[in-house]
Amino acid sequence: MSETTDILSVAERWAGEGRRLALATVIETWGSAPRPVGSHLVIDAEGGFEGSVSGGCVEGAVIAESLEVIESGAPRILEFGVADETAWRVGLSCGGRIRVFLERVA
Repeated sequence: MSETTDILSVAERWAGEGRRLALATVIETWGSAPRPVGSHLVIDAEGGFEGSVSGGCVEGAVIAESLEVIESGAPRILEFGVADETAWRVGLSCGGRIRVFLERVA
C-alpha cells in the first residue's frame, strides 16, 4: 500500500470516528521540493495530524490554516516558496516552491 493510500485510509478512519478533518494535498511543485505532487497531510480539529506535505515551518502553517478551513468549510490554495539561500532558515532545506490544496473532508 502506498503512503498516499495510507494517509487517505487514516482520513477515512478518523472521519468514521466522528472527527472533523481537513486534507492537504500537494498540487504543484517547482524546483526542489521536499514532497512530490499528490502527497497528503490529514489534520483534525484538535490539531492532530498524519502525513506530510513538506516539513519545517510549511507543515506548521498548513496545520494552522487547516483549523480555519475546518471551521469555515471554505477550501484554499496555499503557496510556499523561498530562495535557495534562505531555505534553511525557514525549514525548507530543498528551496523551490510548492502549492497545497486544503479542503474540509469531514
